[in-house]
Amino acid sequence: MEKRKLSFWQIWNMSFGFLGIQFGFALQGGFMSRIFQTLGAGKEDIPLLWIAAPLTGLLVQPIIGYMSDRTWSVKWGRRRPYFLVGAILSSISLFFVPNSPALWVAAGFLWILDASINVAMEPFRALVADKLPQSQRSYGFVVQTLIIGIGTWVASNLPWMVSQFGVSNEAEIGIVPMSVKVAFAIGAFVFLASILYTVFTTDEYPPEDIEEFKKEKAKKNNFIPDILNNIGSMPTTMKKLGVIQFFSWFAFFTMWSLANPALTEHVYQTPAPIESAYNTADNIQAGAFKLANTQFQESSNLVGSAMGIYGLSSMAFALLLTLYTSKRNINRKYVHMVSLMLGGIGFLYMNYASPETLIYSFILIGFAWGSILSMPYAMLSSSVDPKKMGVIMGIFNMFIVIPQIIAALGGINYVSNLLGEAAINAMTVAGISLVIAGLCNFLITNKNAISYQEEN
Repeated sequence: MEKRKLSFWQIWNMSFGFLGIQFGFALQGGFMSRIFQTLGAGKEDIPLLWIAAPLTGLLVQPIIGYMSDRTWSVKWGRRRPYFLVGAILSSISLFFVPNSPALWVAAGFLWILDASINVAMEPFRALVADKLPQSQRSYGFVVQTLIIGIGTWVASNLPWMVSQFGVSNEAEIGIVPMSVKVAFAIGAFVFLASILYTVFTTDEYPPEDIEEFKKEKAKKNNFIPDILNNIGSMPTTMKKLGVIQFFSWFAFFTMWSLANPALTEHVYQTPAPIESAYNTADNIQAGAFKLANTQFQESSNLVGSAMGIYGLSSMAFALLLTLYTSKRNINRKYVHMVSLMLGGIGFLYMNYASPETLIYSFILIGFAWGSILSMPYAMLSSSVDPKKMGVIMGIFNMFIVIPQIIAALGGINYVSNLLGEAAINAMTVAGISLVIAGLCNFLITNKNAISYQEEN
């Protein structure tokens, strides 16, 4: 079936649900480590507490991709049922995460939250490939990136924004401040509302051959053999993109898990106070702990706001690419290479940044983030069987979650400790990893992946 070109607003509507998904990811990425530290976690324990995120992605995304490929409803389509279920569960989890009474409860809710986000997210990637012709693929993924950038910036600033309206940023020992709780509640609402907008404004194409689809669906479910077969027959370009993704996502997982302890300690000079170092039965020491904790919470707000800058710059990056790709083809390979290397420089600069100049690091990181969310998927979607787009996108996610699992299980701590004990060393590791990812783009040689090729 020849797919018709869609207008900007049609692509915008089908991608708008990503605003909510990114609210969830940005709140998780910007403030989950802060919640863990508030509940008593040491900075060396934080990566392991984050292992829920990549593990659920590894398990959930291929399953959801496979199931959505085999789903069709005249009323609800193929991908939209998964958007809706994921949104409902994510919204519930977002509300409860900052209200966790103990560290293990927060880690458990993170697990549920990330599983739910993955249920909603994977079909969105496949939807772009389902709905758009080859010539609009780059454009479609770039529009998604634009929406993601908006979501990242707004959500990352939410605790700071609500504190400006008088919501308290102080809290007792082991209690998450009300500013964070309100921010997560707002995120829960936006997540559900934006997904509903896409569900009710976007229709989907039926399978090209509905009879063949019914026969295929009626066959015995061979999920595991099919997944293994698709992994074994993975196109060469997909494998090469996987190498790039490995180093890219190792870098960003490092940022999400350790940016708060690294930057509050190194840039703002207000590390999280350790309760055992204070005699809280003594009024003076209890007051000193409260002051140190308040300073940590305030600098954590500033770290969150600074991280929001990478969402803003990724949005600007995506806007420029949107304007360009609506008229012309781009060399996806070189765009991705340069963007990743600029992000690497941003991470490396954190060693020398002040509170006033930290913004420049995140501006550069935003270029990398904008490219990571669009270019690999555009290159991949031009290199694989469109009938298997859901399961392929799910398998491709393995190259995202495996480096995160390695990082969480001690990879970050091991590599950064080679440079010293300071938490900021983790950001140096992230920078080196992104530079390596950029150089790996030289591996991509498939012309269809590099740029859309018009048929003769």
